[in-house]
Amino acid sequence: MPLKDLPADARPREKLLARGPAALSDAELLALLLRTGIQGKSVLHLADELLADPAKNPNGFGGISGLLHTSAKDLERIKGLGPAKRAELVAVLELARRALAEQLKERTVFDTPHAVSDYLRLHLGQRPYEVFAVIFLDAQNRMLALEELFRGTLTQTSVYPREVVIRALHHSAASVVLAHNHPSGSVQPSRADEYLTQNLKSALALLDIRVLDHVIVAQGQTLSMAEKGLM
Repeated sequence: MPLKDLPADARPREKLLARGPAALSDAELLALLLRTGIQGKSVLHLADELLADPAKNPNGFGGISGLLHTSAKDLERIKGLGPAKRAELVAVLELARRALAEQLKERTVFDTPHAVSDYLRLHLGQRPYEVFAVIFLDAQNRMLALEELFRGTLTQTSVYPREVVIRALHHSAASVVLAHNHPSGSVQPSRADEYLTQNLKSALALLDIRVLDHVIVAQGQTLSMAEKGLM
């Protein structure tokens, strides 16, 4: 059933315009993007299904965060989500990334700690494999670039300090924020994470480049090693 066929007081668009986006549920906001359902399933039913716990519904992605962290390829398995709808959902995630990136480029990271965590979670939170990334910062602690440098199981020997140093020099970075994800879902740092952090701090310190933090990312959560006193 298209949204236009719903009763006036149940149409998400009219509700949003009259009361603001905060008045809408996650499913209603998603329904605005989807616009139409599929045969035998209303658009709101489809939205609810996509937001469901995957343990309870095989078509579920575990809420807005889980859905918007997926790729267009991941969405192909959902009947009724054609190329246009898949592209729109992925575009929403990319817009969120770019909005957060603009904040980090315009303001010091110390003014926007939550933006840093959100930005990294959007980039790394849903990866099925480990990724090591670095945010390069200027002298005012504004973001110059984010680069993914290594993939696979991370240890102090699989992440090469030389490569991190080369990229830091390329960007003329004054400091960096290290980051990697834990596909297991736990953000607790391992001993290998601590060794890796210390090795990189030592290598970068020779060039007077500071390591401000090492952020560990999992789906829906992050941990700052600096805040935990682990650096």
